[in-house]
Amino acid sequence: MGTEFKKFTPYTPQPNEDYMSAGQLAHFRKILEDWKAELSQDIDGTIHAMQEDATLFADPNDRASQESDMALELRNRDRERKLIKKIDKTIHNIEQDEYGYCEACGVEIGLKRLEARPTATLCIDCKTLDEFRERQVAR
Repeated sequence: MGTEFKKFTPYTPQPNEDYMSAGQLAHFRKILEDWKAELSQDIDGTIHAMQEDATLFADPNDRASQESDMALELRNRDRERKLIKKIDKTIHNIEQDEYGYCEACGVEIGLKRLEARPTATLCIDCKTLDEFRERQVAR
């Protein structure tokens, strides 16, 4: 799965339902918890696979290839470990009733954006501005 999470049923808000209602918060919490569980399972699987595949090859090319594969796998798992921390922070935000609102300007992030990226902390306008600033600094 990597950094992509599995399919889920999109949330359909009820008429006149408040933004970040209990139902919406429960929906996103479930998505985040399922995603975290899957990432954790991937990490555990990698650890077991690396322990089993710890073969010492006599050929230096085979050994280098194996080490390169392991290094790539470890980088991917490190990214996933960081994502798990971000998921944990997002779940904490749900518990504190701070989920779904832009950290920069305070407006609603929006259900569709949160379903596309459940760990989003910025509304689309602030995120676009943030990315624009990053590109300007990179030049």
